[in-house]
Amino acid sequence: MEGLGETLVRRHTILSVVSGSRAYGLDVAGSDTDRRGVFAAPTALYWRFDKPPTHADGPREEEFSWEVERFCELALGANPTVLECLWSPIVEKITPDGEELLAIRDAFVSRHAHRTFLAYAEAQFRRLRGFTSARDRKHAMHLLRLLLSGTHLLEHGEPLVRVGEHRDRLNAVRHGETPWEEVLAWRAELTAGLDRRLAGSPLPEEPDRDRVERFLIALRRRRVDVEL
Repeated sequence: MEGLGETLVRRHTILSVVSGSRAYGLDVAGSDTDRRGVFAAPTALYWRFDKPPTHADGPREEEFSWEVERFCELALGANPTVLECLWSPIVEKITPDGEELLAIRDAFVSRHAHRTFLAYAEAQFRRLRGFTSARDRKHAMHLLRLLLSGTHLLEHGEPLVRVGEHRDRLNAVRHGETPWEEVLAWRAELTAGLDRRLAGSPLPEEPDRDRVERFLIALRRRRVDVEL
């Protein structure tokens, strides 16, 4: 029997994008198709004792979605995965509410991205068990990509999703063609670049929480009479 989360994703998704390697332009034969989405629960569900879920897996393989309020909370906190969803080059579904969400995506970006992108990459680098397995090399590649994305965000106001000119160098890391010492040197270079760009970044110190809240309030009002 389908759970409430899956029902909400099927019936009330406002934005669904492809993320991961296919969005980054780093996919290879056999790569999974990772999907991330945003659903807006009918407002009346919040009048019950049991509130709707903040997130849901499925219904497709490698699919994960957030309820719009939770998504906005994470984006305001500069969560790297969530911010990149707003700039994915592969949009599979979008409604007028989803278009409005994308229209305010610049309200989510702030200098907090320096802390979150860097902290996540640093924590994950410490968890690498080595550089001999294909899994570890792929993980290192994606952490370097994350640092590139954060650097681009601080400089241009949006994360770098499609890796473009960095593809060959990142793939060399994935395939073990780059010695570990060079990987660490690139990581140090990108980390220093993040720090330098923070000083001259055009991003505001804080995200525009009021603008995002106005979007949420308007959305909830529009969905008062929407049925499950």
